[in-house]
Amino acid sequence: MSFAIVLAALCFLMLAAYRGYSVILFAPLAALGAVLLTDPALVAPMFTGLFMDRMVGFLKLYFPVFMLGAVFGKLIEMSGFSKAIVAGTIGLVGRGRAMLSIVLVCALLTYGGVSLFVVVFAVYPFAAELFRQADIPKRLIPGTIALGAFTFTMDALPGTPQIQNIIPTSFFGTTAWAAPWLGTLGAVFILSVGLAYLESRRRRAAAAGEGYGEVLANEPAPFEGARLAHPLVALLPLVVVGVANKLLADALPRLYGATQSFVPAVIGEAKPVVQEVSKLAAIWAVEGALLLGIACVLLFAWKPVQRSFAEGSKAAVAGALLASMNTASEYGFGAVIAALPGFKLIAEGLHAIPNPLVNQAVSITALAGITGSASGGMGIALAAMADTFIRNAQAAGIPMEVLHRVAAMASGGMDTLPHNGAVITLLAVTGLTHRQSYRDIFAITLIKTAAVFVAIGGYYLLGLV
Repeated sequence: MSFAIVLAALCFLMLAAYRGYSVILFAPLAALGAVLLTDPALVAPMFTGLFMDRMVGFLKLYFPVFMLGAVFGKLIEMSGFSKAIVAGTIGLVGRGRAMLSIVLVCALLTYGGVSLFVVVFAVYPFAAELFRQADIPKRLIPGTIALGAFTFTMDALPGTPQIQNIIPTSFFGTTAWAAPWLGTLGAVFILSVGLAYLESRRRRAAAAGEGYGEVLANEPAPFEGARLAHPLVALLPLVVVGVANKLLADALPRLYGATQSFVPAVIGEAKPVVQEVSKLAAIWAVEGALLLGIACVLLFAWKPVQRSFAEGSKAAVAGALLASMNTASEYGFGAVIAALPGFKLIAEGLHAIPNPLVNQAVSITALAGITGSASGGMGIALAAMADTFIRNAQAAGIPMEVLHRVAAMASGGMDTLPHNGAVITLLAVTGLTHRQSYRDIFAITLIKTAAVFVAIGGYYLLGLV
């Protein structure tokens, strides 16, 4: 019965998200409905002590990233840089390769350490421009961005700084470069199959006479400047964000040390505020990098930006509020579901799979799907089962590097179900609905889920590590 309750809550939230209802409203309803059916006395304590605690904790850490990312993306749009990048891209790779261009830009940003959410805000303006010029349906933009930002550079390519590739290091004693050949094999599979799928969707739409679309929401405003910037100048803010993020991530821990504390200057006695730098340095680095990126846009495109900055910044902040609240609600939902007996039954049931790598892959991707979070599902799975995974792997002679890569890639498998925060953010930013665009995101989800089993096959059949 407890298992059915968890499954019902998950299905209810996915259906609500797919039908276009607000996740901010329905995530707590789904979570607390499951609590009500499990133990009615815990509804209020779970809501305040777990759902709201995790939701507010997420906003405290990440809302500045959402807001700065939204403002940065809006400035890229208003400055005409998005149009300049599109013009340069068309000249370089050809009008028929718009999808490849967007995938590569997303991949470069995420592999450079830029947050997935920031990439959505930054890339959408010139993705829309490029798709409009190539007359590719706008509904294919979310699937294209998802392929470039949410897949192979998130957890497969060796060395990626995304959190999904960092979490396993603390459990298995590995590095971000673990199992480079397996990761590369998975990345090539995802990229090649994903591009082939998107291209088939483009051709089918073209054959049906479907163009970019006409009555659309959240369309980037047309550029009103006299002339476009050089494409290299337009790309500079994106490069600044990527490089500054890397430099600041390395420098901040050395500058501040392990912890940093201060005493607020208030009347009376105040407790010192202590910050754990190791947990915050990556977030501070992204925020600093985005501020530098914003300054770079303003430096090179002040005239076209200043005319509409007031209205543009308001729209950006409104979009950031919606996107961050959607994702924060998902975090609250995942925390409540993970605390229910039914969730424990699921985790324990997954132990029955005999093969160590398949056991780990299925366990992590299932928990990531239930919680709607790659990092959340992997964190829960490894915290509860890492010792078991390690013992089984050692008994089978499997290196820890392989265990790391399989864990990372599995976390990016079924995490992008309809209730996933990044998916909801992507659709909100692009002005599209689940009904219009989730089919392509789900296809990419299936491809990246299959990729982890391709990597497992590569290890067993070819001995790749």
